Amino acid sequence: MAHSQSVAGTPEPTPSERGAMANLARAYMGKYDVPALSVAVGRAGRIVYQEALGWADREEREEVTPDHLFRIASVTKPITSVTIFSLIEEGRLQLVDRVFGPGAVLGTDFGRPPYHPHVDQITVEHLLTHTGGGWENDGDDPMFAHPDLDHAQLIERTLRERPLDHVPGQVYAYSNFGYCLLGRVIEKIARQPYEIHVRETVLKRCGVNDMTIGGNTLAQRFPGEVRYYDQGEDPYGMNVTRMDSHGGWIGRPTEIVQFFMHVDGLATQRNILKSPTIRTMTTPSSANPGYAKGWEVNKDGNWWHGGSLPGSATLAVRIHSGFCWAAFVNTRDFNSPLDSDLDGLVWDMVREVRGWSV
Repeated sequence: MAHSQSVAGTPEPTPSERGAMANLARAYMGKYDVPALSVAVGRAGRIVYQEALGWADREEREEVTPDHLFRIASVTKPITSVTIFSLIEEGRLQLVDRVFGPGAVLGTDFGRPPYHPHVDQITVEHLLTHTGGGWENDGDDPMFAHPDLDHAQLIERTLRERPLDHVPGQVYAYSNFGYCLLGRVIEKIARQPYEIHVRETVLKRCGVNDMTIGGNTLAQRFPGEVRYYDQGEDPYGMNVTRMDSHGGWIGRPTEIVQFFMHVDGLATQRNILKSPTIRTMTTPSSANPGYAKGWEVNKDGNWWHGGSLPGSATLAVRIHSGFCWAAFVNTRDFNSPLDSDLDGLVWDMVREVRGWSV
């Protein structure tokens, strides 16, 4: 597409602006020893910028392209939330529905009462807002324990062995396990595997057809997937496949931007959820004004989510002026601000484009 052409009133960056954006990206990559960075920006349903720099595989000297797949980590959570809300719109689920116990969504599928105190009070909304009362992402995160167990075994064991820390609804505590449970809620209501249901009922409607749940080992890397390089941990030593509904998808920045643009709340003809549903989904809980239901939010009307796994740092953003962007890298370093600076980097990049009012 010629640079002078605009996409729904949004111009593409000029060659000099692209150069300035790439220079910022290369400086960040050099500072944090990032092998590959892939970025996409979209607005009003169209991709207006994509770029990939560096190495998909350093050992094989394979250069990264915008088509390479990355683990998206917790950028998965907005996808799971939108899927839950699509079931709510269909009248098959409610936010107030309880999750465990007789008459609840999952019933006694993962163990019978008596449960630890308050477990039978947890609702779908509690899981979406990370106010379920426990199982938080700390050094004892259930999703990184017992990698040999499948979903059912892990959930049954966690319910049996891990009492809640708080009464549900009172305290925000970020919980990967809570979003693992939402995946099982989706499966129970939809009567099909999480990955298949999400792909067919959510992602396809956004024009996204190639995303999949990732594998665990280097040998299970998908065709076109980057290699991961952690600066301290093993990117291939965890059960990513089991993380499906809280951190398991792999995809391209362009696909996540397409997904975000179809739930941005700005164009009803494009959005796959109704406007009141999107408002509910992006309204924070009383326990945390900065987190809604699968989305981080702020008073500026911006929504986003980050992701972090050994070997991966990811970010996806929707801002109030209608721009959406995503940036993925194939490394992580807990001892540096690599993650938080990825956010600042993309803001700096988009501000290089004079025709974009961000």
